[in-house]
This record gives sequence, structure tokens and C-alpha cells, in this order.
Amino acid sequence: MPRKARISLHPSYSKGDISPRLFGAFLEPIGNMAIGSMWKPDHPTADEKGLRRDFINALKEAGLPAVRFGGNYVSGWRWKDSVGPVSERKPLIDRSRSCFIPKEVGADEYLSFIELVGADTMWTLNLGTDDIDASIDFIDYTNVESGLEWADKRVEFGRKEPYNVKIFYLGNEMDGPWQVASFEKDPVGYGVKAREVSKALKYTDGSVETIACVSSCPFLTHYPDWDRQVLEQCYEVVDYISLHHYHSALPGDIGALMAGVKAYENYIDTEIALSDYIKTMLRTEKTMYISLDEYGSMFRPQKGTPRYGMNGNLPIDAFFSFDNRGFRAQDPNVWRAFGPGGRRSGEMAMALANASTMLAMIRRADRVKIGCATGGLGMLCASDKDHVWKGAAYYPMTELIRYAKGKSILPVVECETYDVPTYAVDDQNQYPGIFDVPYVTAAAALNEPEGEFTVFVANGDWEEEEELTVDVRAFEGYRFVEHLTMYSDDFEAANSYENPDVIKPVVCEDTKCEGGKLTATLKKLSWNMFRFEKI
Repeated sequence: MPRKARISLHPSYSKGDISPRLFGAFLEPIGNMAIGSMWKPDHPTADEKGLRRDFINALKEAGLPAVRFGGNYVSGWRWKDSVGPVSERKPLIDRSRSCFIPKEVGADEYLSFIELVGADTMWTLNLGTDDIDASIDFIDYTNVESGLEWADKRVEFGRKEPYNVKIFYLGNEMDGPWQVASFEKDPVGYGVKAREVSKALKYTDGSVETIACVSSCPFLTHYPDWDRQVLEQCYEVVDYISLHHYHSALPGDIGALMAGVKAYENYIDTEIALSDYIKTMLRTEKTMYISLDEYGSMFRPQKGTPRYGMNGNLPIDAFFSFDNRGFRAQDPNVWRAFGPGGRRSGEMAMALANASTMLAMIRRADRVKIGCATGGLGMLCASDKDHVWKGAAYYPMTELIRYAKGKSILPVVECETYDVPTYAVDDQNQYPGIFDVPYVTAAAALNEPEGEFTVFVANGDWEEEEELTVDVRAFEGYRFVEHLTMYSDDFEAANSYENPDVIKPVVCEDTKCEGGKLTATLKKLSWNMFRFEKI
């Protein structure tokens, strides 16, 4: 017998304006995110810079709103070595992953790619090995028209107009022991450096916003005190804090995967509370906003035999090893897909889990203003070395880009819950139990200028269908338009270039809305969108 779920909605339950940047993507030369998908000079569609037009056009068509360039690579990257004539560029090395990056892929190529996609550029500065002057020179390069050394160099290199970057991240995962030039042991030092770089950027261009790092993993033992010490130094001159988290489940454990939404909610809510504590302590009226700019829920096989109880209290060899493995070249023809956007087994489940995280951000739209899925490029445009196509994750993400606009309306969801027992993927990724996980999660958007009201529902129940009732009586003057649903009865099903329509939305004809009460059947492990329009 199907389980039952009920959602109640009222326009008074507004949680603020939904930022389009919630549905952005993260970009770093890891796997084939950049080398192969973004840049592949021998591809038939490649332009004069080697950028793949098929990939660019697909992302532009999907409406990708924002891209954050960053990652571990940035903390040891001398950006000045990556600009100018390719023949004069110096070797580009990602020491964190022991690989050479092609010299043809530098700052201008990343900036041009994001511009061609039509997305907002969100740029991560090197606050690891670089000094403050390097950050100042970079904003001169990107945002100053002419008259300064690096602005004039940009013009000399063939780019007359500034790129006008408006979001700058002040380093990447600066608390991580794996990071080159980490501030793991010196949160005050990082907070002071972030403060001074932010000031310099804003002196140069008063329209830019800056984002400081906090703990890059809630499993680390210094979380959240590292965050507190950082914010005490720079709270008043930065606009956001940067959160990173990856939720992992053992292959096939759908309940644990779907429970990731609770992990993200706890992490975000902790950082909001911490920020508000600092706000009160500093006696300031400034509100800190959240950027969840690296995230992903995915299946991962267990690594070795985890030492239970370690959590973040790990020896250094748990994060990396000094094994003198040498440097390899990043080859655009060798495919190493990274993140949930590049993994095919369990595609529907991962698409749903990551969409559920986006719903959690929408429910906190008053504070969460940026979201960048680590596999976001692959979610919106699945690719291999030759082709592009639409994976399962494309559909919920593009529906959110198109319809999650206006005010976030907080839903009250009543449904059954379940518990996830303790499990560990490795020494770091350990879960002491996740309790009272709702089978059904939801978010809603009221876009009054366009006369649209949309309800998004993820049914994480992998065992039963859910009989859903949605109370929309308070939305007088709106009529029900359609119910789109996406699901698959085959856990291993996946879209491909040869078979791109294995998983895609269909219209559910049985859904009814009478007297302000909508009734629908939610398929197992399904994504659902209910659309209403102003009469």
C-alpha cells in the first residue's frame, strides 16, 4: 500500500528571493571537467582557443547562470604564467594532483569559456602561494579598462574590454590539510589575509563581492571553531562564506544517498547560526550570506577498512601521501569523469539526491545565494571526448533554472521518515547515523511578475509510491497547469549519446487539482514538478 504525504503551502511563508546563482556549476581542471569537455583543440567544433562549441552551446541552451572557477589547483597556481602568447607561457602544474595542465588552458581561456556560455563568472583567487599583489594585479587584469600594468597587458594580449568579474572567492579550502599553503593551523592568519585582499579588491572596483573560506568539510575536527576565528577577522569586509561538502553513500544504498539532504541542511544551518553569532558579537547590522559552491551526492565504494570513530581526527596520510609518483599530463582524449555529473551507474538516484540539495538551498533562499554543483557542467551537458547529450540530472536542474524564480515559499511537509545506521566510506567520510530522514522533500517558488507558482517535490522513497496531497487553497487565482515527473524502474538505467532518452520527464495525466487540493501519485525515486499559472 502506498505511503501518504501531505504538503501545505501559503504565500505568507516566504523565505526570501531565490537567486539564479543557486543553480550554478563548479569548474576546475580535474578529470575532464575542463580538459576534454571545455577544451579539446582537435574536436570538430573547437574554436580558435580550442574551446568546444558543442559543449558551450549546450550549456548556454540549458541556461547555466553562474560558474565558479576554483579548486585545489588554484592554491598553487601562478595565474600570470597562464596568460599571453602560448609560446611564452610557463608550464602549468597542479601539484595537488601531480599533473601538468596544457599551457593552452589559462586564465583567458577559462574567462572566455564562461563568457561564451553566458554565465556569471565567479573567480577563486590564489591565497595560498600568491601574495596580495597577485590578487590586485588579477582584478586589474579582469576589471580595469586600461592605464594600469596588467590591464594594459590584457589589451596587449588581444582582449580590449574588461571581463568585469563581480564575484571573487578569497582562496580555496584554506583550512584543508591537503591544500598547498594551507592555513589549517592559522585561521586568524587566513582571516586577516582575506580581510586585506577583500579591501584591495573593493578599493579597485566597489561593485565586486567577496567570499571567504570556512571549514571545507564538516568532518574535520577544527569545524566549526576554525570558521569562528576566521570570521572574527574578516566578517565586516566580505559578503559570503564558502561551504564545501560531498555526501557519499556506499554503492546501492539509496536510503543513505537520499539522506544527504539532512547532512547539507545541518551544515548550512550551523554556518548560518555561527555567522549570526559573529554578527551579534561585532554589533554590526551586516548579514552574512552563504555560497555552497562545491557539493555533490554520489555513490562511492568503501576505501580499505575504515577506522571507525576517526571522523576528522585523522593522521596526515589519510589526506595524501608523499609517494614520489611523478607528474602526468592532462590528456583531453583520456576520459576520467569526475563528480555525479560524470557517473552513470545509479544515474536517476544521484540526479534526485543532488536536486534535493538544491531544494534545501531554495528553502533557505533568504541566506543561501550561491550554489555550484561540482558535477554541474556534466549535469547540464553530459559529454565524452566526441559527443554531448542530456543526462538524467539535466532535467531537474533546467526545470529549477527556468521555474525556481521569485519568492521561495516554505512548504510544510508531513510524511513518513526513516533512519540510516552508522556507516563509513573511509576514515574521513563517516556517518554516525542520520535520523528522521523524510521520504519526501519539497520547495516552492512564487514568481508573481510572470504569474507562475511552481512546486518541486523529490520522492526519495525507493520502496513505495507516495500518495501526495498538496494544499494550495491560499493561492487563489492560480490554476493547475501540469505535473511533470521523472523516474526509472531500472536502477542501472542511464542516458547516453546513443540512447539519450532512457530517463526523461513525462506528463502525469492522472494528477488532479480540485478546490485547492492537488492529489498525485509519486513514483518511487521520482522527481516531480507541479506548475500553476495566474488566471
